[in-house]
Amino acid sequence: MLTDYHTHTPLCRHAEGDPVDYARQAQALGLAEIGLSDHNPMPEPFDNWRMDLGDLPRYFELVDEARAALPDFPIRLALECDYLQGREAWIETTTAMADWDYLIGSVHYIHDGIAVDDPQYLARWSSASDIEAMWAAYWRLYEKMIRTRLFDFYAHPDLAKRFGLRPAGDLRPYYEPVIQALVDTGGVLEVSTAGLRKDVREIYPAREMLEMAFSAQVPIVINSDAHCPGDVGADFHLALELVRSVGYRQTLRFEKRQRQVVDLPATWPPR
Repeated sequence: MLTDYHTHTPLCRHAEGDPVDYARQAQALGLAEIGLSDHNPMPEPFDNWRMDLGDLPRYFELVDEARAALPDFPIRLALECDYLQGREAWIETTTAMADWDYLIGSVHYIHDGIAVDDPQYLARWSSASDIEAMWAAYWRLYEKMIRTRLFDFYAHPDLAKRFGLRPAGDLRPYYEPVIQALVDTGGVLEVSTAGLRKDVREIYPAREMLEMAFSAQVPIVINSDAHCPGDVGADFHLALELVRSVGYRQTLRFEKRQRQVVDLPATWPPR
């Protein structure tokens, strides 16, 4: 049985649906468990797509309410945390705020508040050299994030392709330092179906990067990055088909920031 560890709540201001409905959807699909992992609050107003720091008590309440409604279905408590170079101390502070089951690391912002997945910045990347510079900045930060060892797994690895923007030629030089960082730190890579719902219409990461990860024995988790209950478990049959075709036969589960290796199912949905 699979899990879905990357989901959001309306507290982040760009998701919808009660967390208990996410959990009910996971249970109905035959998932083993679900995790709630809204965007981490910052100590000051930062952007308009994350919960405020003052919302954190309500976030805990929502998780508790979902657990009370489904007492026999595991619901994990987590956050998706933006990696911002120079702000690592805030992640360490956040880590102490609750008994998290896991923390997801992600890179959205590459510099000066510019996010690679924000359509308002598309015009900045109009030339081949612009795209190459954006990719270089993104992957440099992704490697730095992994090497902090602050997180339990790393989200939507090649988010920089979200609008279909990719440098020409061999992309392995972008991936290689990240794969090496994962090997050096024992890091875990997310395989995310969210890209299938974006302009790029592809799973994150690209097959070539996933093949490199498998060759390097980097473990994976499959997630949806759900922003509504209907996204939970979305396209997991395609993700499972992809990872098994690459060679993966195992995934991980998390509880209290401890990982457990479990076998991947042969097919999805389970028969």
